[in-house]
Amino acid sequence: MRVVLAEDSVLLREGLVRLLEEAGATVLAAVGDGTALVAAVAEHGPEVAVVDVRMPPSFTDEGLRAALEIRRDHPGVGILVLSQYVEESYATDLLEAGGGVGYLLKDRVSKLADLSDALGRVAAGGTVLDPEVVSALLTKRRRRDPLAELSPREREVLELMAQGRTNTAIGRLMVITQGAVEKHISSIFTKLGLPPSSDDHRRVMAVLAWLEG
Repeated sequence: MRVVLAEDSVLLREGLVRLLEEAGATVLAAVGDGTALVAAVAEHGPEVAVVDVRMPPSFTDEGLRAALEIRRDHPGVGILVLSQYVEESYATDLLEAGGGVGYLLKDRVSKLADLSDALGRVAAGGTVLDPEVVSALLTKRRRRDPLAELSPREREVLELMAQGRTNTAIGRLMVITQGAVEKHISSIFTKLGLPPSSDDHRRVMAVLAWLEG
């Protein structure tokens, strides 16, 4: 797994480099701001860019804005946001860019296996969201409810999808068969008006509908 890293704190940056390498990644570049991250991605062509949210000069959302620029110019590069904060600004725009996106909170990544798993899933085009990130974005997205037609069971499935769970994991957590999970997901796609498409990642679009609902 080839990655580039953006973290403004030198001590945290060096620590993350070691953690990423222990998690099985090869760190091609470790930089301190969004501009340098964009340049590093263009130079090295990594599979995943790992980025903090708040970096110089304003320490607000530079990391997310850099991530959006990377998705626009290098759509094949996965983005793993690794931050202490849930920053709503630009976060939904990043998720709308499609699969290959993750948003984890630093203090909740307690196992190297979890970090390694997240990197692998993002690189493969999956979506990984910390439950606290999902909860925070949900709180700010309750203006309307496009999910009214979903059954309670389908809502439970969609919430687990929003947490980045696979069909197998959803089945295990809900104690239902994988076939039942697939039927629920198919029904969710139908009720949300998400027909099969080569241009859209339906799983991500369904999660966005959940966040916006």
